[in-house]
Amino acid sequence: MGPIIAIDGTAGSGKSTLAKSLGKILGLHVLDTGAMYRAAALKVLSVMGEERPETLTKVPDDESWSLQVAEIVKESVIVIEDRVSLDGQDVTKEIRTDRVDRFVSFVASIPAVREDLVSRQRQWIAIHNGGVVEGRDIGTVVCPNADLKVYLTASIEARAERRAAERATGERAELESMIDRRDALDMNRSTGALPSLELVASAESNGRDDIIVIDSTEYNASDVLSRVLTRLETIGIHPPSRQMRYSTDEI
Repeated sequence: MGPIIAIDGTAGSGKSTLAKSLGKILGLHVLDTGAMYRAAALKVLSVMGEERPETLTKVPDDESWSLQVAEIVKESVIVIEDRVSLDGQDVTKEIRTDRVDRFVSFVASIPAVREDLVSRQRQWIAIHNGGVVEGRDIGTVVCPNADLKVYLTASIEARAERRAAERATGERAELESMIDRRDALDMNRSTGALPSLELVASAESNGRDDIIVIDSTEYNASDVLSRVLTRLETIGIHPPSRQMRYSTDEI
């Protein structure tokens, strides 16, 4: 098995940018597990659209609802490569909408859904002989033995600003509220929760070289990438050629 780099963190903290850059420099495949959950959420929305599940404010206290959602996801065919495919259709753009944003954490909170998708994620890692894997529970659940576990965070204000720039739409206050709500859902679900910053920072402070915590509020993407590459060098993971030249200005 080749190297596995786990990247976890809050929404809008820069996980995707970092993952793509590391994959390019290290010659590794990249898996965005968030895109997998988003595709699953889109499938549920398409099947249950008449019930407007995207308007939920909390997970329904209804086991039959969760079972129905899990069955819909189980029957979906999701392929995550350079593009995102759902049941044979390219949904790369469709999964990056406010509608999916509002609903994805509810789908991700269902244990049966997580069990299904975590199994798919581990299969992907085995097939691709390692890789750069980003999400919320990669270093804790999906790949607890990853060679390096990166935890990214940033202020809600910075993350909302990035989301607004990506989408070129959305009121800042509304985006901050949506991100804050999603953080709460991601950190408090019963399975596969995003670990708290304090917990991860404590592990890093105990001298573990396989964990690095980065607050990207005041860092640009190049700075974050440089810090992670330096840590990878420390633990013996290098680009395919030690003489390989790369520029963080190209990310």
